[in-house]
Amino acid sequence: MKLSSRFAGGLAVACALAVTIAGCSGGGQTSTPSTTDDATEASYTLVEDGTITVASDLANAPLDFVDEKTGEAQGFEIDLINAVADKLGVECEVLPAMKFDTIVPLIEQGGKADVGVSNITITDARMEQVDFTDSYMDSNQGLVTLAADADVTEDDLNVEGTKIAVQAGTTGASWAEENLPNAEIVALDDPVVAVTGVQTGLYAAAVADLPVMTYLCSNSFTDCAVAIEIPTGEQYGIAVNKDNPGLTEAINGALAELEEEGYISELEVKWLGAEL
Repeated sequence: MKLSSRFAGGLAVACALAVTIAGCSGGGQTSTPSTTDDATEASYTLVEDGTITVASDLANAPLDFVDEKTGEAQGFEIDLINAVADKLGVECEVLPAMKFDTIVPLIEQGGKADVGVSNITITDARMEQVDFTDSYMDSNQGLVTLAADADVTEDDLNVEGTKIAVQAGTTGASWAEENLPNAEIVALDDPVVAVTGVQTGLYAAAVADLPVMTYLCSNSFTDCAVAIEIPTGEQYGIAVNKDNPGLTEAINGALAELEEEGYISELEVKWLGAEL
């Protein structure tokens, strides 16, 4: 274990704190000190010593997805969590893709992943299960139709027999269920499957996070369009187990440094085409 220079003079205190937190977290996790310069020093546990383990659905380009050529995770959030890991002085491992609605329960359970990074909107319900870092991106929802049907209204879709595709367990699904109660809401694993269904005529529309829908319609599904931008005013955060507050604190320190250095703005330009 490497300690920062500010730990050198207080080794006994730091070790005692690490032992205390490790004992509370359980699961055989190991304690690692935060090494960010601006954040208050904090001890935290990791599933694997020296590595921050990340859970994601890897199904939301350009935020998180799998490169078809290399098979590796990439995107805005993947670059971001790797930069956070660098700030903390640890490696970063992204687990194989999993269903979105399993990520928060996995982090809540603990022992298999340290953080959830998958454009997870901070909500009161989720905050009962996990802690969240400070937000790193604001977002809304986007409703996609065939480009030829882009003049559609919510009233047009809110009729019996109309199928609306959503990603299971998301805020987009919640919005559709609340605002289109007469339509048939079809829960799927990811936005790509949902928009594919719109393209083939299986669904009248699909609802998911606006940055993802905009990207898909601009790249892979150019015969589709974002017909309605839904102003839900959401914020994305990194999900952390409630028994690991030191990790949340350390990541917040790293995010603040990356924001101050302009790195997050660089990622916005790289992956989203412009600063938000």
